[in-house]
Amino acid sequence: MPDCCIIGGGVIGLSIARELAGRGAMVCVLTRHGERSTASWAAAGIFPPAPRHARETPAEALTGWSDELHRRWSRELLDETGIDNGLVTCGGLHVAGDDARLSALEAMATSYRDRNARCEVLGAASVPDIEPGLRDAVRRGVVVGGIFLPDETQIRPPRHLAAVRRSCHKRGVTILDGANVTAISATDGRIEGVQVTTAAGKCETVRADAYCLAAGAWAGGLTTHLNVEFETMPVRGQIALLRFPQPVLSRVINMGVDYLLPRADGRLLVGSTLEDAGFDSTTTTEAIERLRAVAATLLGDIAQASLEQVWAGLRPGSIDGLPSIGRLPGYRNGFVAAGHFRAGLHQSPGTAVLMADLITGRKPAIDLAAFAPDRKRNGRDPLMPP
Repeated sequence: MPDCCIIGGGVIGLSIARELAGRGAMVCVLTRHGERSTASWAAAGIFPPAPRHARETPAEALTGWSDELHRRWSRELLDETGIDNGLVTCGGLHVAGDDARLSALEAMATSYRDRNARCEVLGAASVPDIEPGLRDAVRRGVVVGGIFLPDETQIRPPRHLAAVRRSCHKRGVTILDGANVTAISATDGRIEGVQVTTAAGKCETVRADAYCLAAGAWAGGLTTHLNVEFETMPVRGQIALLRFPQPVLSRVINMGVDYLLPRADGRLLVGSTLEDAGFDSTTTTEAIERLRAVAATLLGDIAQASLEQVWAGLRPGSIDGLPSIGRLPGYRNGFVAAGHFRAGLHQSPGTAVLMADLITGRKPAIDLAAFAPDRKRNGRDPLMPP
């Protein structure tokens, strides 16, 4: 019997499995869909700078610690699996199209500096010095200035997910794909088993000493089997992948919630949307055309670019914008790690170590009170960036 059964095959669930297996635990992961259907696979992979500092909030502590762990995990994953997850510090520009937005960016720069992050405020004339690909946007008045974050980082989400999954296999983790959870049985505050229907149509019961719900936007639905109220809200994000004959940018470009993410081969990711579409992960013509218009606004004529691929993912939103990491209320051997919204990929290593600590009885390195699944929550609009 496994020491732990993890429900969810995205980056959070697989990272927890990898960490537990690295400590010698027997782990089983249940995944309903293929890895391409996970929010982590669909993500762009932009990591804002996240240095540790003395006055950090719990969310900043989790992100900053995870950011440090990513550097170590990236090296370990390459050694273990041969997969380069593409983690690289490329720098990022946040640009403004008017004076009001520029003032907001200047305030953001102050906030970044207060958190020990390197940040430079740029006038319009200085923007092309950092990113020549925006010279025409400055000339047309589309960009009036911005801020430069030299430590902004990117990762290749599909590669990272593949590397973590392969690492899990190498560490002895059992991954059961196509497992649809139909029931979770429990007695006297203890989970006894998870009933699943396999891809072959076979009904099975998976039993373990501990269970962790790490199913992203679907986690809330799973808790209904246990009569626990735990809400996660799917927030759809759509991305368009353009291919240019040659690279047009060298930095990540952010404009509001929109971004352009260049790849070295001339491909350009354009994202993203924030949509309340339930569990519908299809793309829409209207959204993709808007993303292409964002690229045209910043780059000018994009007639030479072909639309190579489009996709969407469902981010797991939460009422207060914070993930839930901890023991499932009312269950001695039940745990949950979900609700990371747009930061799941960035926060995945730290979440994995914290959950592994809880499950194995160690004291977590970060106080988890702010992330307690049964915490009192102040509501906010999950479609708005934090």
